[in-house]
Amino acid sequence: MREVPGARKQDDVQERAEIVVTGRDGKGGAGRGGTGSGARRARIRRALRGLRGPETWRRGPALTALALLLGLLMLLHAQITDRGGLGSLVETFLPWFGLIIAVLLAVALWRRSAAAVVALLLPVVVWLNLFGGLLFDKSQPGADLTLVSHNVNADNPDPVGTARNLAASGADLLALEEMTPRTTVVYGKELAKAYPFHTVQGTVGLWSRLPLSHSRSVNVLRGNVGPLAKTRKADDLPVDPPRALRTTVATERGPLAVYVAHLGSVRLMPRGGFWTDSRDAGAVALTEAVAAERNERVVVLGDMNGTVEDRVFRGLTSQLQSAQEVAGDGFGFSWPASFPMARIDQILVRGVDPRSSWVLPATGSDHLPVAAGISW
Repeated sequence: MREVPGARKQDDVQERAEIVVTGRDGKGGAGRGGTGSGARRARIRRALRGLRGPETWRRGPALTALALLLGLLMLLHAQITDRGGLGSLVETFLPWFGLIIAVLLAVALWRRSAAAVVALLLPVVVWLNLFGGLLFDKSQPGADLTLVSHNVNADNPDPVGTARNLAASGADLLALEEMTPRTTVVYGKELAKAYPFHTVQGTVGLWSRLPLSHSRSVNVLRGNVGPLAKTRKADDLPVDPPRALRTTVATERGPLAVYVAHLGSVRLMPRGGFWTDSRDAGAVALTEAVAAERNERVVVLGDMNGTVEDRVFRGLTSQLQSAQEVAGDGFGFSWPASFPMARIDQILVRGVDPRSSWVLPATGSDHLPVAAGISW
């Protein structure tokens, strides 16, 4: 039967009228005036209908190429040159590439480019393979010890309040980084009641409810690099204050080796690009220290100034597990505290079972404290 000219247009007008009057579309979903899942389904159906037809496969060639390049960039991120710190920069913010995918998808649907939508499957699959596991809560009850690590910030305007908030967290082991000589005294005084045992090595320290022994500094970085350099004259810091330590915690299940570290700062240099030299050297030194550790149970806490996706930490993550990746809820971004964009504060473990991992509320620092529960 031949279609009557104008019949399709008349049907469309009638369908729109029905949606306006009843708030429902012809298939039982919510129309423009509707709300909830029915309205979303109707919008999706309209977007998919817009992708029909051979002409939609010819639309948006530049958008299609951009989607494929994004997928290849994420898939081959380890092959990106690290000249000027480019590779580290990309890997630090790799999770945020998911937003780029969402923007490209919206543009592809708006342009009605079927080719671009299909091309976006590549970056979607790669992103889900890299970070899909972080979208779900993997925490479990039953932790034997609670660990907290916090870069307290050398310029923290309220070290007393920070110490009290951290003590209220109920942590069994509390690692602090970026302390100055003045604030070390403050933290020691405020934490003494809750934590009878502690060790401080330069700008890092560990407060514990359990006995400590064999405490020593670990040489990962010279102290004249990064934010603490600003406080050198005021606080009369020694030439090379340690920024990492190693100690043994006596638990009911046996000794636990604990490392606390604050690796070198990362800087964006006008001529040198993303400068990571001091951080990278510290990562290598810390990796070697952990590799030489004889205790089978090891915990590394601290501000690494980098994410676990960063290539410089491959040696460390090949020996240790990230508590956040194994037992966390979400990405656990910890910096900057005002708008967290990256997890550069880490809790890494070996020989113990991460049961949970989370981020604590903000203090007076520019970092958020990170926490984890572990068991044997």
